[in-house]
Amino acid sequence: MNQLPTTAPSQIDSLAPDSGLIRADSVDIPNPTDYSLSEFFIYIWDLLQVQLFSIQNTPVTFLKLIVFILLLVGFSFLASFTKRMLNRKILPRFVKDGGLRYTLSRMSQYVVVVIGVFISFQFLGINMTGLAVIFGFLSVGIGFGLQNITSNFISGLIVLFERPISVGDRVMVNNIEGDIEEINIRSTKVKTLDNISIIVPNSEFVSKDVINFSHGDPTYRLGINVGVSYSSDLDNVLKALNEVAEESDDVLKTPNHEVQLRSFGDSSWDMKLLAWIPDVKKRYQVQNALNQAIVRKFAEYDIEIPFPQRDLHVRSGLNFDKDEVKHGSEDSKTSKKDSRED
Repeated sequence: MNQLPTTAPSQIDSLAPDSGLIRADSVDIPNPTDYSLSEFFIYIWDLLQVQLFSIQNTPVTFLKLIVFILLLVGFSFLASFTKRMLNRKILPRFVKDGGLRYTLSRMSQYVVVVIGVFISFQFLGINMTGLAVIFGFLSVGIGFGLQNITSNFISGLIVLFERPISVGDRVMVNNIEGDIEEINIRSTKVKTLDNISIIVPNSEFVSKDVINFSHGDPTYRLGINVGVSYSSDLDNVLKALNEVAEESDDVLKTPNHEVQLRSFGDSSWDMKLLAWIPDVKKRYQVQNALNQAIVRKFAEYDIEIPFPQRDLHVRSGLNFDKDEVKHGSEDSKTSKKDSRED
């Protein structure tokens, strides 16, 4: 019976045997019984020098693997520290736009992470040309199961560079209104007006319609609808609404506000006050203040805000007066005449 050729345990290739990218050898762990208690640190050092496998003919030991992990973790902390320092200390001195500061600091974080990955792999003995084989395998996985992650990652880069949204912008996405708090690689954190954090995939901001209320300009034209009675003096109504806008500290003087009579309703003139405010994020507070001012001003000018009215006309029932009763047949008329004669 023919026997299959066996492979020596010290010559086991785990990936691409002809390329020499990763090569696993037998692991010889030192026996702790061969060391005395005073030689504990010598044993630890020898243990760290144990070769686990080889990458591109470069031996990888416990020590190298630990240093590799520490380098990745260290560069991750360095990247976060760099981002915070740039965003809070350095960039505010030169860049006024908060969204641009966030973009620059975030891209600096990514650059530090990429540099750290390159240095870590170089220390481990892997150059970037050797990683091309691994990236080739990963591309197959991306094509089959990672399309969503890849799409969100590319969308995150587009959002950071193109800046359709920035940190601090007031947006409405998926009928949810909130402020952009953080733009990450895969998703963006939006905090709603009710202080609820919503994690939105970056692709939502690239492939769908997104309302950005404060993109490039935080000013906002606020519209307030109010109905007044038909019996009101129109000039007094216009005067009252103009005074409300002029007396408010929250309304901009330029551009000027407007008062319009939009339509004639069933029970009122439908008026609209259009006023510019400096910050769109405060529009609900300003709207509340202006509504209260309108109520007080209308009371001062005796202007009525009517409620819907409907006139109900009730017709009387059938009149049973004998002289007015009309029957539809000639026989009935004849019988009525005969009854009177009797």
